[in-house]
Amino acid sequence: MNENFDIAVIGGGHAGVEAALAAARLGCKTLLFTISLDQIANMPCNPSIGGTAKGHLVREIDALGGEMGKAADACFLQSRMLNRGKGPAVYSLRVQADRVKYHNYMKHVCEKTENLFVKQAEITDIQVQDGKVCGVVTSLGTVYPVKAAIIATGTYLNGRIHIGTVSYESGPDSALPSRELSKNLEKLGLPLRRFKTGTPCRVHRRSIDFDAMEIQNGDDEIVPFSFSTNPDGLQNTVSCYITYTNAETHKIIQDNLDRSPMFTGQISGVGPRYCPSIETKIVRFADKPRHQLFVEPMGMETEEFYLQGMSTSLPEDVQVAFLRTIKGLENVEIMRPAYAIEYDCVDPTHLRPTLETKSIQGLYGAGQFNGSSGYEEAAAQGIVAGINAALKLQGRNPMILDRASSYIGTLIDDLVTKGCEDPYRMMTSRSEYRLILRQDNADYRLMPVGYEIGLLPEERYLDMCVKYKLVEQEKKRVEKTNIAPSEEINKFLESHGTAPLHTGCKIADLIRRPQLNYNVIKDFDVQRPDLPSVIGEQVEIQIKYEGYIEKQEAQISRMRKLEEKLLPADLDYTTIRGLRLEAAEKLNARKPENIGQASRISGVSPADVSVLMIYDKLS
Repeated sequence: MNENFDIAVIGGGHAGVEAALAAARLGCKTLLFTISLDQIANMPCNPSIGGTAKGHLVREIDALGGEMGKAADACFLQSRMLNRGKGPAVYSLRVQADRVKYHNYMKHVCEKTENLFVKQAEITDIQVQDGKVCGVVTSLGTVYPVKAAIIATGTYLNGRIHIGTVSYESGPDSALPSRELSKNLEKLGLPLRRFKTGTPCRVHRRSIDFDAMEIQNGDDEIVPFSFSTNPDGLQNTVSCYITYTNAETHKIIQDNLDRSPMFTGQISGVGPRYCPSIETKIVRFADKPRHQLFVEPMGMETEEFYLQGMSTSLPEDVQVAFLRTIKGLENVEIMRPAYAIEYDCVDPTHLRPTLETKSIQGLYGAGQFNGSSGYEEAAAQGIVAGINAALKLQGRNPMILDRASSYIGTLIDDLVTKGCEDPYRMMTSRSEYRLILRQDNADYRLMPVGYEIGLLPEERYLDMCVKYKLVEQEKKRVEKTNIAPSEEINKFLESHGTAPLHTGCKIADLIRRPQLNYNVIKDFDVQRPDLPSVIGEQVEIQIKYEGYIEKQEAQISRMRKLEEKLLPADLDYTTIRGLRLEAAEKLNARKPENIGQASRISGVSPADVSVLMIYDKLS
């Protein structure tokens, strides 16, 4: 093509969409390539957005100026806030979404975005000249000159589906795979490996006995994903259901393990540790008498239901047999059988924190290509890759989010520093700063970053500033305002299992009591202004967890001091006296950018970090 473009995004899944939108909105002329326009932002696995820790990622994408949170709200069917029985650090929003509507929404957003050109084509080659990306080539031989490329191939890259002994080249949902690009990437020197994931079958609504299952309704109080969405416009319209496997289910699966490609050696790719197939669960957790599965609708205009927790690669006849042993599924009709899919991905330690490859300038990776799993993890990497590709072409400083700024920063640091031996999944336990990195304050943490970059509109940034000004004002008010003891309030306190007042106390002191909260004492707080509920939520969290938050902020300060100590890219660590041989080998292989990153590499001990600190002072 004679026309020049700035950035090519290869793949139109959740990573590719966020990457392309970010790059185009930052002013770069961007191409979004997808093997099929009908697969843009497809949900080939579960029809939902969010979940434990994943909900944090969606909120952070939204705060930076991304689209996933808005799309989830626009295609909303039901929402639940997970982990309500625990502290706010691990609250995680999960939305049941309309699968087809979500695809249509994202496709249309891409089509309407200025500077973004959507193309149905398979990319077979990435052209590199003098160590820099200079173009991409389609399977039809068309060459598009570009200055940067983002690989967001999901499970399409050299994809192969397995159902029992049947195996064939395919992307998800029997779409065409990307067959030739892997060869090109290997020629370019990228270290590829083979991963595997799977998806459960889809079944017909009429074949499900919902009365035999536990119903799972959405929350009464609906919380949107996007900070810009009005919750008044959201309404739960569907129910989900829970049922369980049993001894008969397990026996059928065990008796047919010799027909599972997971156990016959037919599949060579490494599967996910935290979302295993049902046959893996049966073998790995042989002492468990049952396993839970969720029955979830795929949308409002389809009769398909999804069986969450039942991914498998067993033959279709075995799938029918074991499903019909489960309560409520005795007459189940499978519409789409479950399958496992293998695909190629890169060793993420070959990437920089910007998600640019270390060996080729202008070549970025995002999503499952980087070894992660999940829509949300993919979208988070996509927006980072899209932003950084655009910033580099514009001669601006990169956006690097550290572990203390976000779950996105934690995700990327884990991938590029520690690597992964199986598909990486974000969990709240992966963050050492999770009390700071709550989903409720993602706007406070990341909207200034999105606004400074130019991706977040000024109106949204100013709304955030007003919100937290109100939070600060209200926090100061409750810390200064007294409540006098009275018969009425003491009776109230005793009814809530907490001590009565003998002298006056600050409202903030009552909020700090475990048995009380900001809302429950409102009748005794006569000077309280009329504020949105999100203001009270922030006031309560900041007051209740003040001491713990201060401790984490001190930890963050120490970590960031290590991050400020940069290490030369060409440093030979074997020349540093006092550094253990294992550490030197690991450091030479990974080439960390600073001492903080070096400290998180497996095989580098605290003593090795001390040696690097001494080296930094002497150099």
